[in-house]
Amino acid sequence: MIEIQVNGLVKSFEVGQNVLDGLTFQIDQGERVGLLGKNGAGKTTLFKILTGELECDEGQVTIGQGRRLGLISQIPVYPADYTVENVLRSAFSRLHKLAEEMEALTARMAAGESDSALLRRYGVLSEKFEVFGGYDTDVAVNKIAGGLSISQEMRSQLFDSLSGGEKTRVNLGRLILEDTDILLLDEPTNHLDLHATEWLEDYIRSFRGTVVAISHDRYFLDRTVTRIIEVLDGKAEFYSGNYSFYAVEKERRFQERMKQYQKEQAKIEQLEKAAEQLRLWAFQGMDKTYRRAISMEKRIERMRTTSKPTKARKMDARFSTAEFHGDEVLSLRSLSKSYGDKHLFDGINLKVEGGERIALIGDNGTGKSTLIKMIVGELYPDDGRIRQGPQVRLAYLPQIIRFDHPDWNLVENMMAAKKGLSAQSARNRLAAYDFRGEDVFKPVSVLSGGEQSRLRLCMLMDDEINFLILDEPTNHLDIASREWIEEAVEAYDGTLLFVSHDRYFINRFATRIWELADGTITDYTCGFAQYRQLKAQEAVERAEPSKAVKERTERPQRGNKAQQAARRQLTICERDIAKIEARITELDAAMEAAACDYEKLHELLQEKERVQRELDELYERWESLSEEAEG
Repeated sequence: MIEIQVNGLVKSFEVGQNVLDGLTFQIDQGERVGLLGKNGAGKTTLFKILTGELECDEGQVTIGQGRRLGLISQIPVYPADYTVENVLRSAFSRLHKLAEEMEALTARMAAGESDSALLRRYGVLSEKFEVFGGYDTDVAVNKIAGGLSISQEMRSQLFDSLSGGEKTRVNLGRLILEDTDILLLDEPTNHLDLHATEWLEDYIRSFRGTVVAISHDRYFLDRTVTRIIEVLDGKAEFYSGNYSFYAVEKERRFQERMKQYQKEQAKIEQLEKAAEQLRLWAFQGMDKTYRRAISMEKRIERMRTTSKPTKARKMDARFSTAEFHGDEVLSLRSLSKSYGDKHLFDGINLKVEGGERIALIGDNGTGKSTLIKMIVGELYPDDGRIRQGPQVRLAYLPQIIRFDHPDWNLVENMMAAKKGLSAQSARNRLAAYDFRGEDVFKPVSVLSGGEQSRLRLCMLMDDEINFLILDEPTNHLDIASREWIEEAVEAYDGTLLFVSHDRYFINRFATRIWELADGTITDYTCGFAQYRQLKAQEAVERAEPSKAVKERTERPQRGNKAQQAARRQLTICERDIAKIEARITELDAAMEAAACDYEKLHELLQEKERVQRELDELYERWESLSEEAEG
């Protein structure tokens, strides 16, 4: 059964420049389709035409009869007093209408009406209410909210108070709860953390309807779609596989077209030489050869059917790396940060050495961007110290990019950022980042998010740096731009710290993982693949208690009263040891902070010696209690 039929679609926003130029394709029921194309190719425009938000200039769009269609890039306007819970439950408007009619019928029957038609209608409505999940709405809302990391606290907030990313998540949850037949996803992973992205992938795989997804997340496409439609020059090209298949097949088709073009050009060149010779003979008096030359030239024109295949021009700019002499690039000591009652993290102690490539990951709202801003000096910690190495030269690409002069054009902003740079040199540098022609005279305020990221990188890459910090560097970038920044990062040999939810980017570059969760950072000195294996193993261990724990549960320890008392005292002793060790760590940090204050340092040293004596006594007691507990 055909779900979406598009024939000869044409749409333009400027005279003579068609964004969509005869686009034609068909999507059948139950298909999972990835819609690809560079930024500006017309993918979002196509979605808006499918949903009726935009009208096409020419062509026809047909949606399967009675099919319910939902688009997650649209965030409807709700009443000002609507909470997140209200928005989620607005997905059940169809059920609410059924419930209201059932209540009205119940009231009429209670009043004494006994018409058989009334009873039949109530039976039909009751059956529909059950089929549509009317009795399980609470379970459904809790399941979707849990999967998309919509906490109970967020569910009580006003929808208008949420960030753009949070609104996208809630709207996605509402659409899923609506149980639409056709799900249109426009960059769904841009505002989702790893946990929510993987949950969405699992949901799509089990979804019974049709899915069409615009995405530049290669892992997401590989795990969710089975067919690719690429929008190229306003038309559609088709690939029967996921993203990995598309990447290989697209290169194969390019090489095949190039061979065909070269073969055709060689034949044309051969015929052109022959036609030229025939014309020369005709000039020398051989009249018959003239007609043959004309005939051959017509044949040559008919052969010119294959245009030379082209690839998108690659950006070849690279980061300029400054030399770094030393070991320590960055150290974090006893770092803490809170916002009112919201406690982000506490007691963070970490060190970064030269040449490391660290991925900072964690769920949305855990404080990743806050920590990055503290490192670059935009925010200050509540407690603790951040220290950079003396020869560190840092560059930072924020998640939300702002320019000092948003109304200036690209050339003017480049010249303001680089003192002494001429207008022509600025244009040459911008051209290396794919800003050409009249585009360089646009105000930066009208650039897309991806274009603004590219412009900021253009400014960063001219500075000599040895510590690069990136906050969601691939957000809003199309696949070609992502591959470019990946090549630039690959060539960069300094220290790298980045926040990202792009699993392809993390897997390619991270040699160390910082996982921010539950107010602390767990340091994994391994790549992303090994980190995932460790997390999977931890999940198995949590789900299946160890054999030793089971044995202790099933066979309680036996012993005399003295042994049992010793075991209780041993537990208390271990708790006291942990407290004393934590106090010694705090004193060490305080002594380092007071290195230039002799009186304070002497006072701290005396306290540490006293605490150390207490710890030694506790160790002796622990050994004695251990022997008693073992009998």
